[in-house]
Amino acid sequence: MSGTQAAAGRYLADSAGEHQGLAVVLFTVFVSVTLAITAWAGRRRSSSEEFFAGGRMFSPMENGFAIAGDYMSAASFLGISGLIALFGYDGLLYSVGFLVAWLVVLMLVAELVRNCGRYTLADVLSARMRQRPVRVAAGTSSVVVSVLYLVAQMVGAGSLVGLLIGGQGTAARTWAVIGVGALMVFYVSFGGMRATTWIQIVKTVLLISGTVMLTVMVLVRFHGNVDGLLHAAAAGSGHGDAFLAPGLKYGGSWSSRLDFISLGLALVLGTAGLPHILSRFYTVPTARSARRSVVWAIGLIGAFYLMTIVLGFGAAAVVGSDTVRSSNAAGNTAVPLLAEALGGGSGSTWGTVLFAVVGAVAFATILAVVAGITLASSASVAHDLYTALRRPAARHGRRDPAADAMEQDEVRVARFAAVGIGAVAIALSLLAQDQNIAFLVGLAFAVAASANLPALLYSLFWRRFTTRGSVWAIYGGLVPALVLVVLSPVVSGRPDALFPGVDFHLFPLENPGLVSIPLGFLAGWIGTVLSPEPADPGRYAETEVRSLTGAGAV
Repeated sequence: MSGTQAAAGRYLADSAGEHQGLAVVLFTVFVSVTLAITAWAGRRRSSSEEFFAGGRMFSPMENGFAIAGDYMSAASFLGISGLIALFGYDGLLYSVGFLVAWLVVLMLVAELVRNCGRYTLADVLSARMRQRPVRVAAGTSSVVVSVLYLVAQMVGAGSLVGLLIGGQGTAARTWAVIGVGALMVFYVSFGGMRATTWIQIVKTVLLISGTVMLTVMVLVRFHGNVDGLLHAAAAGSGHGDAFLAPGLKYGGSWSSRLDFISLGLALVLGTAGLPHILSRFYTVPTARSARRSVVWAIGLIGAFYLMTIVLGFGAAAVVGSDTVRSSNAAGNTAVPLLAEALGGGSGSTWGTVLFAVVGAVAFATILAVVAGITLASSASVAHDLYTALRRPAARHGRRDPAADAMEQDEVRVARFAAVGIGAVAIALSLLAQDQNIAFLVGLAFAVAASANLPALLYSLFWRRFTTRGSVWAIYGGLVPALVLVVLSPVVSGRPDALFPGVDFHLFPLENPGLVSIPLGFLAGWIGTVLSPEPADPGRYAETEVRSLTGAGAV
């Protein structure tokens, strides 16, 4: 261990006890408030519309805050800032990609999805198709994407608690992951969409407030001189001017440059295929409200991602990249360390207070996002997979006569599904504790862009699209994306891989989007061309009118 790393370790160990008490108090306050919200929401009638869509009674502003809360995850607050603190310019790709993605959502998805669906992505895809195969495929894809996203959030929880206790204590990090999983299951099982939405609104207010506070403190420290901040960050990074130029992470080899392109595609296209984002459009009464919700969300998200740039460079300048890396090799603890340093450093009263406040905000962020993702994935299990198995004869969007009687069953299945999905996510997250959470989210975005987006766009805009094309598009993107991730250097072949002791990686890129996204679109086209049954022009016309006008929307 170098002298700098040893000093960083002592620094963290000395401050751990000071942080712990106050941070635990703030954690407890937030968890108590969210549990009270859940108990309040759980007293309401648990119809499927109430459980999955909150009764469709949220205003555009409320839903916009909730969308922002669903989207601004631990990957954004902790992961992106950490990547910028470690890699400078190259880390900016995440901030830019996450923000630009909302233009795709606003222009192509929000209103149309609200008009065509009821609770999930599969509602849109099956509107003009045979329901059973499409629902099974879409439900499977939604659960896979959700679990990948959940893993990233739980890794963030482990990193946060690891920092709180001084960067050591694997057992404490494990219990933190288990605790977050247990809380998310409780929120979803008892509170449904209404509780989840209000938790996300509270979280958004806390996150934006905390980020504004830290951004102002960073700028004040450098007297508003952004140029001075950037040069101080370059000096603190140990890389000099290379820190401010492209190529520190995604340069030097052809595979790194292709990884840059692959990641950009996944980030920009993946948001429109995320199940927990799409499900938010069903919580408002009209398509116009859905569009206005996205406008609110873009404003909040845009301001937030601009501030993460300041926080990332501020961490490199004030804390130093070596200290950040010593605390957590993936950079996930850059923002809490920055907060402590801005407050006066280890041992200072304000340093301890700011660290605890930022830690509590990050913990609130994780809890709110995992609740939204768990709700979306459990809805897919209950409303799509369970429905498809119980109603195999349902075709072309026609409701089965027993559909209304099955609504209570769907809610019950969703609650059980939340427990199972939580258990799987906990197990996987314990294997990925040393991965950067923004990077892990990038993988989830790649799978969403590969499997969900092709089928969604084809279904909304291609008249000839068929059931076979829809199923092939989903599996044609999902399977290659997962296989390429398994065969990538993320899983094996490197010291920082999930399984560092073995090497079976055959695919050179870390993110599969550059290959798997085109494969998803290609598979959908081939499946449609080779389909034995032509598309029904009448069903497409009905779907088109409904998507554009809202006529007949639930």
